[in-house]
Amino acid sequence: MTVESPDDVVAEWDGHVGSAVIDPGGVVASWGALDLAVRLASVSKPVTALAALVALEEGAVSLDEAAGPPGSAVVDLLAHSSGYDFDSTRILAPPRTRRIYSNTGWEVLFGHLASRTGIPWRTYLQDAVLDPLAMGATIVKGSPAKDLHGSVRDLISFVGELFEPTLVHSSTLDEATSPVFADLDGVLPEVGVQRPNPWGLGFEVRGHKSPHWTGRRNSPRTYGHFGGSGTFLWVDPDAGLGLIGLGVRDFGPWALDLWPRLSDAVLNTFAPASLERHG
Repeated sequence: MTVESPDDVVAEWDGHVGSAVIDPGGVVASWGALDLAVRLASVSKPVTALAALVALEEGAVSLDEAAGPPGSAVVDLLAHSSGYDFDSTRILAPPRTRRIYSNTGWEVLFGHLASRTGIPWRTYLQDAVLDPLAMGATIVKGSPAKDLHGSVRDLISFVGELFEPTLVHSSTLDEATSPVFADLDGVLPEVGVQRPNPWGLGFEVRGHKSPHWTGRRNSPRTYGHFGGSGTFLWVDPDAGLGLIGLGVRDFGPWALDLWPRLSDAVLNTFAPASLERHG
């Protein structure tokens, strides 16, 4: 099988803005514009989720307190198990019976966070995450679910925090990036039905999903998110690598071809030892 280079795959990405490969020591490789801010779309969710994790550690909210539809709690809003529809307040299923990806649930979560803390969620996000991580190019233009605008360089700082957390305890981040209600089935938006469809607290967990937007070489413990504007980030703890890709071409079948190839090319090039474990 031909082994592709990351350079060649990036060159095929129509609408590519910038990418970076990160390990716990910093940037390993990069392509394109690192400082240009673009709409992150749903890559907003991991960033805002970190603010929710800070609130959990501060005791402002708890995972098991009621929030959202009847029977739902904060944990369900974070893990897309509340039953809310994708973009409306319609309830499609009882909590914890299906994984229903929901922007509405995310917005309800941050309304709840604001009411519990007495601080507007944008201010809380700025103070708890963006300022401490020096994410100066990142701004919020609307929903906490999908309307952050940010740059590769800011996300490099964010991924560095995921490797070596300073804002929350490592055990909190471990819980957030591990499956919650792991056996729930559901639809991975624009990709298809997954049985099961594991998710953490704001982070999608790869598991054994197929098809998927990460690579065949990525370990099941890989976590991250993609956005409909043509953006993604993942961290593979087993390979010790993270990958950021920002673009301005809306997600579509092209991404399910190119992004897994780019992910595999990055792992082939920068973490060949991981191939013995997951290849």
